[in-house]
Amino acid sequence: MKKKKGWLLDLLQKFFLQEVGKGKRLKGKGKITNLSPFPLTLFPTFARSLLTILVVAAVGISIIIGHSNSLKAASPLGKDTLTMITSPDYPPYEFYDTKGGDRQIVGFDIDIAKTLAEKLGFKLQIMESDFNGLIPALQANRADFVMAGMTPTPERQKNIDFSIIYYEAKDTIVAPKGSNLKQPQNLSGKKVGVQLGTIQEQNAEKIAKKVAGIQLKQLNKVPEVVQEIKSGRIDAAIVEDTVAKGFAQANPDLEFNTIPSEEASGSAIAFPKGSSFVEPFNKVLQQMKDDGTLPKLVTKWFSQNTAANSASSTPAKGGLNLDFTRILPDIPFILRGIPLTLLFTLLSVTLGLIWGTILSLLKILGIKPLTWVANAYTSVFRGTPLLLQLALVYYATPQLTGYDISALEAGVLTFTLNSGAYMSETIRGGIQAVDKGQSEAAMSMGVPYWLMMWDVILPQALKNILPALVNETIGLLKDSALVSTIGVVEILRSAQIVGANKYIYFEPLLFAGLIYYVLVMGMTLGASALERRLRESE
Repeated sequence: MKKKKGWLLDLLQKFFLQEVGKGKRLKGKGKITNLSPFPLTLFPTFARSLLTILVVAAVGISIIIGHSNSLKAASPLGKDTLTMITSPDYPPYEFYDTKGGDRQIVGFDIDIAKTLAEKLGFKLQIMESDFNGLIPALQANRADFVMAGMTPTPERQKNIDFSIIYYEAKDTIVAPKGSNLKQPQNLSGKKVGVQLGTIQEQNAEKIAKKVAGIQLKQLNKVPEVVQEIKSGRIDAAIVEDTVAKGFAQANPDLEFNTIPSEEASGSAIAFPKGSSFVEPFNKVLQQMKDDGTLPKLVTKWFSQNTAANSASSTPAKGGLNLDFTRILPDIPFILRGIPLTLLFTLLSVTLGLIWGTILSLLKILGIKPLTWVANAYTSVFRGTPLLLQLALVYYATPQLTGYDISALEAGVLTFTLNSGAYMSETIRGGIQAVDKGQSEAAMSMGVPYWLMMWDVILPQALKNILPALVNETIGLLKDSALVSTIGVVEILRSAQIVGANKYIYFEPLLFAGLIYYVLVMGMTLGASALERRLRESE
């Protein structure tokens, strides 16, 4: 009986002996010593009983936790984490909360997504992109679903699946006050702006077929469309009513009028074609409609008080009507884009310089196949737009390789490949500008070719091409704004987010321009100091 009661203690004793024995090896012999039986007198009866209770409790807790984890893993969706992609420049649907420099995406769609995550038992991960990049990202399997106030049109339904409508909205005509552009018929002979890739663009095209003389102008973001109205380049814009309301409140010189609609339209969740998530999402959305959750969220986000909460309501004046006090609370948010911009530029320049050096050496080696490959590479990357290369790397990489490349990685890779092509020509010119006597002297002394290039030729070449390399670095710093198109929140993207939230345009962009100018001037002064130092060492 005593043997049976003490089985757990015996097991622990054996385990203790093994663990102690692991540390009792004689140097050079590898033999275990001092393995005499562990004295049971060290375990009084009370201590032995307490240890037994603790071990049994630990085993019991682990079993319970393991069981609960197994139940939790058995999610109806089959995935623990789902990725949602959105375009956070469309308040009140989704936008950045920029107070205090925070980078948290909030809004009507975000609250719905969080409720879905809670009820369906998955962890929500949010990505961002321009609106016209949402469906390509979904098709490239970069995200599990899209929420961005998207309307399920027949054209979209050919490529992706949609949930049930969770909010119905109407289109409006936004125009200057007193323009009398209240009905679609009034738009005859007018220039009308729309956001690219939206249902409003499609509806405007339908109106243009019925009303003669309408000229459509597509832009990437609604704030850009509204700014075109204020600058007089277009006469009106077609915008969703909830968004138009915010812009009208922030800009008293604008008005909006609802367009009568024959077809029901609204916002739905988009999924990849054939997704198994559609049915469970529909069930929860219907529950939210029935229990009053959705109406409460509509009241929360689409009330009059939420729109343009920080924008000026003073009458518009002539000129740009600039008021930088409106963006003062959001300046920390914009400044947080500086480290990311500098990191992106530093990585791209460093890797581009290495890659450009390799390409330049391939061009001057004299081996025809390598020279042909290097020249062909340079012609392709210099002959195609950088923005096109960026889109291909970001959206095609997951489909071709299965690797889910991040937006920052895609930007660094694209800019490295592109700048390497340009730098290769600069470096090649610098190498060939070095006096031939340098290489001839090194070869006569028996210095190997690669060592000669590394120690003799390249240092002199880099000194000659330093101004060109600085120009390339400055160009990369400014071109880094292009990565905002794939969702990287750098300086320009931060300024655009603030402008969308405040329903203004010029102030955040001018402040972003000031930041770029200061960074470029600092880089220029640093390069000048380095150039003077190199001259002194000659």
